[in-house]
Amino acid sequence: MVKFSRELEAQLIPEWKEAFVNYKLLKKHIKKIKFALLHHPSSTDPTEDDLSSPASDVVYGFSLLDPVRSLASRLRHRRHASQQLDEENMYEMELIQAGHEEVKVFIEKSDMELEKVNNFYMAKEAEFCERSDALIRQLQILTDVKEVLHSFCQRQQHYHTLSPESPASPGSPGSPGILLSRINSQSSDLSESTVEGEQPQTDSSLMAEKVIAVLEKNGVKIIGAARGKAKKGMKPKMASMRIDIPPSTPTRTIVAVTSVVSSVWEDLINGSRKDGATGGSYVNNKKIQCAEKMIRGAFVELYRGLGLIKKYSSLNMQAFTKIMKKFGKVSRQQSAAQSFLRKVKSSRFVSSDKVIKLGDEVESIFTQHFAGNDRKKAMKFLRPRQPKDSHVVTFFVGLFTGSFVTLFGVYAVLAHLCGIFSSSSDKSSYVESFYPVFSIYALVSLHVFMYGCNLFMWRITRISQNFIFEFATNTALKPRDAFLICASLMTTVVGAMVIHLVLNSSNVGSKHADTLPGLLCLLLIGIFLCPFDVFYRSTRFCLLRVIRNIVLAPLYKVVMVDFFMADQLCSQIPLMRHIEFTACYFTAMIFKTHSYDTCSHSPQYKMIAYTISFLPYYWRLMQCFRRYFEEGRDRNHLANAGKYGSALVVAFFRVMYTEHPTHTWLTFVIIFSIFATLYQLYWDFVKDWGFFQPKSRNYLLRDDLVLKHQFVYYVSMGVNLGLRLAWIFSLVHINVDPFQHRLIDFLLASLEVIRRGHWNFYRLENEHLNNVGKFRAVKEVPLPFRELDSD
Repeated sequence: MVKFSRELEAQLIPEWKEAFVNYKLLKKHIKKIKFALLHHPSSTDPTEDDLSSPASDVVYGFSLLDPVRSLASRLRHRRHASQQLDEENMYEMELIQAGHEEVKVFIEKSDMELEKVNNFYMAKEAEFCERSDALIRQLQILTDVKEVLHSFCQRQQHYHTLSPESPASPGSPGSPGILLSRINSQSSDLSESTVEGEQPQTDSSLMAEKVIAVLEKNGVKIIGAARGKAKKGMKPKMASMRIDIPPSTPTRTIVAVTSVVSSVWEDLINGSRKDGATGGSYVNNKKIQCAEKMIRGAFVELYRGLGLIKKYSSLNMQAFTKIMKKFGKVSRQQSAAQSFLRKVKSSRFVSSDKVIKLGDEVESIFTQHFAGNDRKKAMKFLRPRQPKDSHVVTFFVGLFTGSFVTLFGVYAVLAHLCGIFSSSSDKSSYVESFYPVFSIYALVSLHVFMYGCNLFMWRITRISQNFIFEFATNTALKPRDAFLICASLMTTVVGAMVIHLVLNSSNVGSKHADTLPGLLCLLLIGIFLCPFDVFYRSTRFCLLRVIRNIVLAPLYKVVMVDFFMADQLCSQIPLMRHIEFTACYFTAMIFKTHSYDTCSHSPQYKMIAYTISFLPYYWRLMQCFRRYFEEGRDRNHLANAGKYGSALVVAFFRVMYTEHPTHTWLTFVIIFSIFATLYQLYWDFVKDWGFFQPKSRNYLLRDDLVLKHQFVYYVSMGVNLGLRLAWIFSLVHINVDPFQHRLIDFLLASLEVIRRGHWNFYRLENEHLNNVGKFRAVKEVPLPFRELDSD
């Protein structure tokens, strides 16, 4: 039977761990009470019989007043018992009479834990209630504005049906949007025009009046909004409301940048703008859809938070029940334990039903507004089902792993028999042409394997990687899934290598052997881009979206998973160069011409290869700049950009040293490589891992550690240092044959991938501890409707 302490540790919310009742601490105090009672028994300890002895046990004589005295004694006993039941701290009086100091300490600790749990629950309850009120206001604004826009579009369609030759107004359905300031300015000219053709402007002004009324009704302040008939020659001020949609896509980013540029240009030409019109004041269908999506996501997060607070209440109630049961059994004070449990049950975190009612209300609102009154559909968003673990995955992991080991052994034997490891010219061409192709799959498989190890370690240490990366829990990869992908990919690749080697050695199939790597590439690309729901489609498409965000880094909003994946690409530069060689190999038809030096000696190929060496650092640099401008001009992002800038400088000098291997360029490479390495080590240890905190209780580390043993962190720092210095070996010129040269390059690339996988664990551990320190277990979704400052 699993102990409750382990069960509680496995079920509690990691980010709120410090707010839970400290069950282990209370359990230690109970052991101290048990030890004290065994070694220092008290003769004055009250027992249950002493505390509950009835007054009828008193023996009276045969006096005439005996019945009266007996009745009075019973009444006094009942009155005293009722007073004890009403006292909130009755258990303290009974335990203090026991005469043990450990019992008093346990009482104080239990009260402190109860107060801590109760205060945290009340704070979170108030926070979620406040968030719920804000969301309901946002939803009411959205609903009213949608109704106004819908009626306005219907009126415009009706008008254009009656007069199709009239020009489209700015507020027409075909126009890009409706600007409140323009609509208000149009309403000021109503007194000058009574022509029938100006009906759209009248409708636009009426529509603006309705939108302003809707916003003011829902608590959004409108400054200087035009109401009724404006004075002639007076331009009304613009409403101070805007739909604040974050520029998370290239289109929105470009619009935001051009809006700022045009605003600055108009300020320079025309002076300060009094109306304050900005791009955010446009109200159109696309913005309404984005606002609706944001509000829907906020409701999902709110419902998830309510579920967490209910789980928090339930687990703490179980913990207090279990610990009081143990306490009553050890101290023989069942009545005191029951009294404390009554106090617990009357506490806010148990007795309050606000969270339950709020959860029901969120379900009702979400079903009505976002699921078309389909409760089943609403529950798919609010409570997605978690896939059950299947032993089939474990079986195939073992099957493919065994197949891979067997096939790799067969390939090693065949390669030795065929003389692949020799330095002859015909065999060296095989190594130079096909090892880069197969190294792609090997490096990808190694990276997926390291990610599977990361997932396994994050799971056993209760690090919420799905919350940090904002992955859906029902579709996110699990450790066994990553191992299955790795094992199946390597089995396929090594099997293809065996077949290719057999065909290349035989006279019959040597002509068709060179097409096998191309067919393998097409197969894996087809699986990766397959639109059907097979082979982990959600993971594949998520990876495609992340790669798109990285490539277009300045234009897309940067989130955790984006720059985390960009860091992975910085460790896979050899892989990207192998991909470039493979593309050149097949596009230049080298598998037909057998001119293996075409790609490696072509100046265009070299230029592309050098560009690829710069790209990951350039993408990461752009992400740092984007985060700097979006996150309040935080200088840490500029310092982080400096790290990748130094890597770009090192890459440049390496390229120059490759083209001109002189001592001057070698000196530059060594100097700037040392500087960049020290910069990267500082950022790894201090910023990414959070080590070297001043006055930390763990020497050279941080205060909070997930792993139990400190020496693991010291060893990890040494491993990261050693792997960071692996570039020194690449500068040493050793006369080796082509196979050994390719093998050394592959080993260096593999070491960098291993270093990155090792780095990943501590990077997410530090991020997780930041969330724990801030009790952040629910994502904060920005709300679309925002009031501008009145000044």
